[in-house]
Amino acid sequence: MDKIAVVPGSFDPITNGHLDIIQRAADIFDVVYVAVMNNSAKKPLFNVEERIDLIQQVTKDMPNVKVESSSGLLIHYAKEKNAHVIVRGLRAVSDFEYEMQITSMNRYLDHHIETFFIMTKNQHSFLSSSIVKEVSQYGGDIESLVPAIVNKALKEKFKA
Repeated sequence: MDKIAVVPGSFDPITNGHLDIIQRAADIFDVVYVAVMNNSAKKPLFNVEERIDLIQQVTKDMPNVKVESSSGLLIHYAKEKNAHVIVRGLRAVSDFEYEMQITSMNRYLDHHIETFFIMTKNQHSFLSSSIVKEVSQYGGDIESLVPAIVNKALKEKFKA
């Protein structure tokens, strides 16, 4: 039986921090679904199809990673994929309170699905998609913060 995990997020856009968490999950689990979630509280820069395409391009060398989208509850998506684990990245203590609430609700909805937290590497602890977008929008150098294809896509978006 395959060990299946889901790595959810809005990934608008995917950063090197996200990529690190996905790679580490792919090293542990047999199949990893990267679930591009629709977050109604956020106004995305990239549409879902663009985000999926960018993630597929930067994970193409990870054969056990599959990229999809979901607009429903994460727990329903995980059950649909026969996943028993949700993988979440933690950057700082401030992330923990929010993640604990989400994890508690997911456990309430289905106590068979566990949440694993992976601490981000120190060099990514300050990194968020929001910060990357803002710095890129004003012409700042984000080359070492995102994959090259994402850097190019951001430049194109802000040039338009």
